[in-house]
Amino acid sequence: MAALPGETYRLAFPTLPDIENPPWVSYGRSHHEACAHHVKNTYKAKKAYIIASGSLSKNTDEVEKLKNALGDRLAGVYPGFKPHTPWDEVLAATKDAKEKGADCLITIGGGSLVDGAKAMLLFIANNTTAIPEIYEMHKKAPAALSKMGTLAKDIDIVSPTIPLICIPTTLSGGEYSCYAGGTHPETHHKLVMGHPFCGPSLIINDPKLSITAPEWVWLSTGVRAIDHCVEAYCRMFKEDDTDADQATLEAFKKIVPNLLITKKDWTNEQARLNTFLGVNLVLIILRKAILPGASHGIGHQLGPLGVGHGQTSCILLPSVMKYNAKVNGAKQEKLKTFMWNEPAVAEVLRRRGLTQSGSDAGDALDAIFRELGMPRTLKEVNVGRDKFDALAVNSLTDSCCHANPIPMERKEQVLEILEMCAG
Repeated sequence: MAALPGETYRLAFPTLPDIENPPWVSYGRSHHEACAHHVKNTYKAKKAYIIASGSLSKNTDEVEKLKNALGDRLAGVYPGFKPHTPWDEVLAATKDAKEKGADCLITIGGGSLVDGAKAMLLFIANNTTAIPEIYEMHKKAPAALSKMGTLAKDIDIVSPTIPLICIPTTLSGGEYSCYAGGTHPETHHKLVMGHPFCGPSLIINDPKLSITAPEWVWLSTGVRAIDHCVEAYCRMFKEDDTDADQATLEAFKKIVPNLLITKKDWTNEQARLNTFLGVNLVLIILRKAILPGASHGIGHQLGPLGVGHGQTSCILLPSVMKYNAKVNGAKQEKLKTFMWNEPAVAEVLRRRGLTQSGSDAGDALDAIFRELGMPRTLKEVNVGRDKFDALAVNSLTDSCCHANPIPMERKEQVLEILEMCAG
């Protein structure tokens, strides 16, 4: 399909053209122009259904721009999901989309919307209407390390057929994955499923739109993107994948300096686009069957306790790095050297009182996160020790904890990391 004048329209992962349901990425034109073009011309959709950020709808005219651009191809709008994507809300949106005959889903907003819309694709295809059915589906399509790369024909559920277009305002990166997560509205347990065709078909990156995100959301989800880079690079599994190493370091080089620029120069659209493109780069790890580690795994369960999606990485990652150093210290040392060789990063590290010989990778990450003004302890986000035991037990069910360089097999291991972050 031809791009609009001024639009870049390309495969998100050009080195992996043969993956099932390969996502495409668009940038260079406003989100509503690009979206309307591809709804009509690429996907031939007649009833596009929007899942929209509540704050965008209330505080900006961006959702109205999208609705107007779609015109008579708009089937309906759902007013977003709460953080961490409660399953009851996703089921309500699924019912509404089906009743309106949706043949394309569109998200405009943050990661919770993306998670929910990806799940909606599965629920629409499989006529899922109740939470117990979601848990049955998870048994057939879990987001497990052993299942990564499984073909759709080998998963015993009906494959989605309608496209999903994601217009992100944050940097959490879920729009590049084929994993759908949500939380039980009563237990707050997070469940993540995987299927090649629940991944988005198109990601539209509009840096001007991202200026509408609250500063703490943009910066903390940027740290989430840094977490993707760091945990993927310092992995122990599939450690011989030099392409993945190169992608994660290139992504780090794009994300960190440009995130620091946006902290000081909020409306810098080029820095924002560079950060978006860094997120695109690093998320190749999930298409190469590389899971991140315990910072993600514990964070998945910490989030439903009221901690922002990216804030979990701000709090956990430096401590997880220190915990893992006994087994991946050599890789961490390479990462530390890489950070010190990046001038914009090294300047921050020196200003924060570090020296290269007297600090480790965890210290360097701590300094970057503090420079961005992010929370660094569980105390700062009102998670006390009374929550630690249940949090540790839930974390042991998460595939990312199993993929950690030191696999999380006992709750005492998780508790040790939580104590390091307690504050």
